[in-house]
Formats: sequence, structure tokens, C-alpha cells
Amino acid sequence: MSGHEHTVPVPGLKATEVPEPGAVTIVVPTFNESGNVRQLLHQITESVPARLPCEVVFVDDSTDDTPEVIRQAAQDCPFPVTVLHREEPVGGLGGAVVEGLRAAASDWIVVMDGDCQHPPSLVPELVATGERSHAGLVVASRYIKGGSRAGLAGSYRVAVSRGATWLTKSLFPRRLHGISDPMSGFFAIRRSAVTADVLKPLGYKILLELAVRSRPRQVAEVPFVFQDRFAGESKSTAQEGLRFLRHLAGLRTASPVARMVGFGLIGLSGFVPNLVGLWALTGLGLHYVPAEILANQLGVAWNFVLIEHLLFRDRRAHRRWWDRVGRFALLANADLVLRIPLIALFVDRFGMGALSATALALVTTFVLRFLGTEALVYLPRRKKDARRAA
Repeated sequence: MSGHEHTVPVPGLKATEVPEPGAVTIVVPTFNESGNVRQLLHQITESVPARLPCEVVFVDDSTDDTPEVIRQAAQDCPFPVTVLHREEPVGGLGGAVVEGLRAAASDWIVVMDGDCQHPPSLVPELVATGERSHAGLVVASRYIKGGSRAGLAGSYRVAVSRGATWLTKSLFPRRLHGISDPMSGFFAIRRSAVTADVLKPLGYKILLELAVRSRPRQVAEVPFVFQDRFAGESKSTAQEGLRFLRHLAGLRTASPVARMVGFGLIGLSGFVPNLVGLWALTGLGLHYVPAEILANQLGVAWNFVLIEHLLFRDRRAHRRWWDRVGRFALLANADLVLRIPLIALFVDRFGMGALSATALALVTTFVLRFLGTEALVYLPRRKKDARRAA
């Protein structure tokens, strides 16, 4: 647990109490769900049999009285309830789930939403299915026989959900093989099957993050009917949609080869602001040479913003932003300076034609710029402790 969190123990949980083998920890990320948590705890009390030792861990990012409501409602619960309130909601709801995974001590961890759209009555079946099939991950799916997305309000949300499911399965066909509902926020995972430290969540689609970065070998599914929200409003917003797309891009470009492809595509897109800037500046009467130099900076800025948010989001903390900007701009402009001598070298020394020499120079400077960007702008610095240990 990070220094930005504090734990609020509630009645029934002893500091030294450890769940029995085979027990389940239910992790519930919450953000302003004060109208739902009392009903959720009541449903869990009614649904989880006494023979299945259970604890509930709320990881709360709320700005309302949700932690206090949980504390009061927990007094009537026959199982331990804990609230981890985060002062800084790092990683959104997905980050909250990761904190819950770290805090859980049970053999099985069930992740579910706090708005009562995930039926707690399915918790015993998720765990039992995992035990029977020896699976490390059991997903509650809306898209297999017996499941339903009935609780999704309106055709727009249904379309968005289906579109997001299709997109993620298209981008990760191997990692998501056998998972019909990668957008599900309701699943059970063995504690031994997940390493929380490898997860880098952004937003609320933690199952996608889990499946792509540390998917267990054996996966099972259980159908479930998505319920209507008990109280409050959905947290699904356009901003969350953008975070989801950024998360997808980060997952897809996790390998060096994929990052290089993304780097090239972003570089190509930079021609648009470059040409628009050149057109505008020459239209104002500026000579084409200084106009091209200035317009190139627009392309550099465009590329930097996209690369920062889509390719190297996880590495931005290694250097200050002005340091990253300066290094990136230097590399991008050095590309132009280096290209002409390379073309001359290929033509004069190796006898290549002008077109083939230009193409080879473009490829060479692109690869050098990508490697330079990784090494000089975003490569983590060696820690002083590591140097001392060596």
C-alpha cells in the first residue's frame, strides 16, 4: 500500500486475521457509490455461504461520504470489511483494483463493481468453477449462452460495449483467446496467478490489463446477466473512453517492434501539421526556407504529444517534461541534418541512385531516431543504489 492511502478498519476484522485456505477476497473499487454500497454488502451477506470464508476490501477514490457509509453498513456484516481510501486515484478504477489485489490474502480474489450491476450471487460459482477446472482466471461473461447485457442503459452504451469488445479482441487475438467478454469488470483470479507489480492500469478495464500482461494459462468463463444500476449514475464518460483508447495503444505497443511501428505511423501523421504550417506561413509571405524550418517544429510538437501519450506514457516520470521536449526536438531536427550527408555518402561512395539512396537514408535516420528517442529521452536512469551495488 502506497503512502497516499490510509486504511480504515471496520468491525469484524482483526489485525492478525488471515483468511483460511480456499477463502475469497472480494475487491470492490468505488468512486462516489454511497447510494449502492449498503445494498451491495446486503447482497453479499445473502449470497455468499458461510462455508466459503469471505472478506470484502473496498478500495475507495470517493469525494463523498462513501467510506463512512461502508463503515456503518459493515457493522451488520458477518464477514470482515476493510476500506482502503486513496488520496490520489492513480490509474483510476483499474489502479484501485491493483491496490486491492496487493491487499488481498485469500486464495481467490473476486473483482466486482460497487454499483450492484454485478450479482454477488455468482461469487461462489466463480470460485467453484475455478477449482473444478483448475483455472487461474474465471471471467463472468455477458456474451456466452446464459449471459446478457440487459443492464446496459440505451443502444449507445450497447454499441460502445460491443465495439470496444470487437476492437480489443482484434488487437489481441492470442492473449484474449477464450475470453468472450474482455470488457467485463467481474471476474475471479487466483492470488498465485497474478503479480500486481507488472500491471500498469489506466482507467477501469482492469481485466484487459490482466489478460494481456499476465494472463494465467488456464481460463474459464461463467455466464452472467448484467444488472441495472441500483443508484447513482454511470461513471462511463467520453474522458474514460479516451483513457481506454490510450490504454489500448499502450498495451499494443508494449514490445519494441510494435513501438517502432507506432513510432513510424505517428511520424507519418506529423506531415499533416507540417504541411498545414508551411502553407499558412508561406501564405503570409514568409520565405519558404524559414517557413519550412518553423513548420517542421509543428510536426515535431505533434509527434511529441502523440508519442508521449500513446507510446511512452509509462516512462514519462523518468525525466522532467522540459528535458524530454528538448531531447526529442534535438533528435527530430538532427534527423534532417543527418539525412543529406547520408544521401551523399550512399551516392558517392556506394554508387547508389538518388532515389534508392534517399529511401535508404530515410529508413536509416528513422531507425536511429527511434533508438535515440528510446535511449536518450525515455530510457529509465540507473538508480544510484544499483550503481553502488555493482
